[in-house]
Amino acid sequence: MATSKFRAVQILGKQFKQTSIWHTFSFSTVPKLLKNPVENDIPTHTGQKWDEADFRLVRFENASKEVNTRFAIDLIAEVPPKEVKSRIVSCDGGGGPLGHPKVFINLDQPGNHTCGYCGLRFLKADEHHH
Repeated sequence: MATSKFRAVQILGKQFKQTSIWHTFSFSTVPKLLKNPVENDIPTHTGQKWDEADFRLVRFENASKEVNTRFAIDLIAEVPPKEVKSRIVSCDGGGGPLGHPKVFINLDQPGNHTCGYCGLRFLKADEHHH
């Protein structure tokens, strides 16, 4: 039985050798300077941009600085204001553990009114009596 298993491995091994594709990977321990970290210092959402003499730029010599270019304030600005008919609206940021404390927003003044926690906007729909 051991001989038949060994023979099957030999036959399958020959088939795999004919169809296999070889990949080469470099596991060099020599650090490569990918790019100048000062030239590619992208500002973050807070406007953080380091001086070229800052010692903290050392961490970006072998890797690039990862900055998310989709800032939350820009994403919230893309959400259209929610039209409501009542004078007062409550916002809890979606509720549950991911929300924020419930706040009540007065919509008596015309225009958009923004939640101070999450930035969602609310607008009182005009009621025209004809």
